[in-house]
Amino acid sequence: MPETIAVDLAEYLPILLFLGIALLLSTAFVILPMIVARFTGASKPYANKLTEYECGFPAFEDSRGQFDVRFYLVAILFIIFDLEVAFLFPWAVTVFDMGWVAWGAMMVFLAELAIGLAYAWKVGALEWE
Repeated sequence: MPETIAVDLAEYLPILLFLGIALLLSTAFVILPMIVARFTGASKPYANKLTEYECGFPAFEDSRGQFDVRFYLVAILFIIFDLEVAFLFPWAVTVFDMGWVAWGAMMVFLAELAIGLAYAWKVGALEWE
């Protein structure tokens, strides 16, 4: 009986090795950049490093301040077209197996997205002033 338990536990050795290597690599990917930043001086902040560079407004202000709605519009458009790619890739892989009905359904989907893009373009949602 104990021999069968040892044999059963031996089947888990590859999984344990995989988990150990994954833990080691994930720890290295977190710790090593911090160590390199300490030695290269990247962790020493100064005024230019602390300025805003992505969103265009100071990041730490009053939380009740006005926020430009264009940021939301760009984010929503990005999500819409990102989801389009998420639907398009599996369809492209299996379109020949599914037939003409699947091709037509995707063309209707792409047409709807094209109409939405044309509308956003016409309204000026893609313009940044």
